[in-house]
Amino acid sequence: MIIAEQKPLDEIMGLLGSDERVLVVGCGTCVTVCFAGGAREAAIVAASVRMTSKLNSVPREVTDVTVQRQCEWEYLDEIKEQISDADIILSLGCGIGVQAIAERFPDKWVVPGLNTTFLGMPTEQGVWIERCAACGDCVLGITGGICPIARCSKSLLNGPCGGSEDGHCEINPDIDCAWQLIYDRLSRLGRLDALLELQPPKNWSTSRDGGPRKITRDDLRLAAEEE
Repeated sequence: MIIAEQKPLDEIMGLLGSDERVLVVGCGTCVTVCFAGGAREAAIVAASVRMTSKLNSVPREVTDVTVQRQCEWEYLDEIKEQISDADIILSLGCGIGVQAIAERFPDKWVVPGLNTTFLGMPTEQGVWIERCAACGDCVLGITGGICPIARCSKSLLNGPCGGSEDGHCEINPDIDCAWQLIYDRLSRLGRLDALLELQPPKNWSTSRDGGPRKITRDDLRLAAEEE
């Protein structure tokens, strides 16, 4: 899932400027799961903005609402009246949610209340770790379900760099060497032969190096046209 964390309140107040009618919009999906921008967090941020504005003698009306997903217009359309009544929108969605609101409502100023960080998973209560770099060319079928692009500090494709020690990364000894994890897993499963085939240089055009990416499913578009 997409992992994000809230911006400091001082930064949020700076982004709001002097606008008086603020709508805080939460998102009910990824950022709810990582406790950054769900309904509870939207209410807390709204209360914090309201209180800080009052302490600074800034006249401000602050309301909050949470949609199921900010990244889909059909859910944003459900709150179009509330958005219309606001001077500024404080999005507690990921960066995609901020841009979706701005694109759907081009006459409204939208600012982010979160910093979008990575694609990851919870490993224990209150801890999320990056697991996918969304490179667009998945190699997990070769590496035993452990991503060397996201989990190796150097994104190496053909084994460790030689600087790891006792199974830990030379860049950060608090991090497990991804290639040690890959080797251990393949060894356990009796599939070490998967590492004998050298991987060619990665085609980074499927990642961000090729510019903004797009996926088009003609079958889904055709089905929608037929309905």
